[in-house]
Amino acid sequence: MTEPSKVIHVRNVGHEIAENDLLQLVQPFGVVTKLVMLRAKNQALLQMQDVAAAVDVIQYFTNVQPSVRGRNVYIQFSSHQELTTMDQNGQGRKSGEQETEPNRILLVSIHHLLYPITVEVLHQVFSPHGYVEKIVTFQKSAGSQALIQFQTRQSAVAARTALQGRNIYDGCCQLDVQFSNLSELQVNFNNERSRDYTNPSLPTEQKGRSSQPNYAEGGLYGVQPSGARPGGYPQVGALYAKYDSSLMGNAAAVAAAFGGGLPPGISGTNERCTVLVSNLDPDRIDEDKLFNLFSIYGNIVRIKLLRNKPDHALVQMGDGFQAELAVHFLKGAMLFEKRMEVNFSKHPTITAAPDTHEYQNSNLNRFNRNAAKNYRYCCSPTKIIHLSTLPQEITEEEIVCHLEEHGTIVNTKLFEVNGKKQALIMFETEEQATEALVCKHAITINRSVIRISFSQLQNI
Repeated sequence: MTEPSKVIHVRNVGHEIAENDLLQLVQPFGVVTKLVMLRAKNQALLQMQDVAAAVDVIQYFTNVQPSVRGRNVYIQFSSHQELTTMDQNGQGRKSGEQETEPNRILLVSIHHLLYPITVEVLHQVFSPHGYVEKIVTFQKSAGSQALIQFQTRQSAVAARTALQGRNIYDGCCQLDVQFSNLSELQVNFNNERSRDYTNPSLPTEQKGRSSQPNYAEGGLYGVQPSGARPGGYPQVGALYAKYDSSLMGNAAAVAAAFGGGLPPGISGTNERCTVLVSNLDPDRIDEDKLFNLFSIYGNIVRIKLLRNKPDHALVQMGDGFQAELAVHFLKGAMLFEKRMEVNFSKHPTITAAPDTHEYQNSNLNRFNRNAAKNYRYCCSPTKIIHLSTLPQEITEEEIVCHLEEHGTIVNTKLFEVNGKKQALIMFETEEQATEALVCKHAITINRSVIRISFSQLQNI
């Protein structure tokens, strides 16, 4: 066994886990004096204030499996007795490597870029730490980067300390913040790629010209997404700091996916994660069927059927925004000849127990990958369902055979996208389509696990 040390070694640290997530995990046991993220190895090193605090951490997590952002991590003593080669912000330095002196200009690299990051988004993230004078975004071999000039060096130091390793949006757009060696930024145009907040009268970029020839050619991303609004996303500012796991939260990520605005009727400010579902058919419903339906709107943590109220169930979503989507789109939906009531629960979470079903680590959760696409498909139940990951050899007749027990099928369409078989099935009513989805999503056909969602098409 490794000798006790005040340095803790953490394994299985995925890219979605930020420094602050690890700090929150161990800070109840004492002060963390240094933290190093070993991204290439999916590991981290944390130095506690003393050995006693580190021992408390190890002893506690010997009996409790530590989990960070839905991922199990593994903690043990490090072979290092002290981290001596790290700076105060936890950034590893090779022996003899010179560290850039603190400066009012920050060089920001953005990793795992799933959503467009404009000057306006960066300003919303960095301006709480001091007056931002100028921002320049550009593309280099290291990926998407930006230079951010504060009015004072103190503001830049505070921003780097607070934001290093954080995600702008949940699970993506991770910030690597370092000090630049530049003394002053030159900004020629005020647009979505560069901005001088001390000189609002600068012109916008002329077509075909690069706004920052001295830094790099091109903008932060090559093509403006369809429907995106120039100059940023108006609704995300109000969501800042609503979700601690990321700087902008899932709602802001969806706003980016929708070109700046949330779906009508969605506020994006709800923080209650658990939903109460009532007026269910207790003879026909179970936890997996509820999972199939509610997972359209977010990741599912846990589901519990209430034994003292057989037509009631609790569903814990991944966060408050996903719970709001489920309540908004499923309230009043028909399932098994009953109109469901879907409301926010007074219980913040569902306690793990023998009568609850766990889904937090399920690979059937739809929002672990390609979250932007899945958010875009969120809607109320419709008559048309979309089937994907179908076996290549499947026929329309076989699909109908699997689904016709749930209602009258009006029309079908089998097609290929990028060489993969998909299908659209239109039922006579929304209730029939909903029943087919909750009963047949995630079934296996010829060794393929079928995925089903609602289609927003009006006809096939």
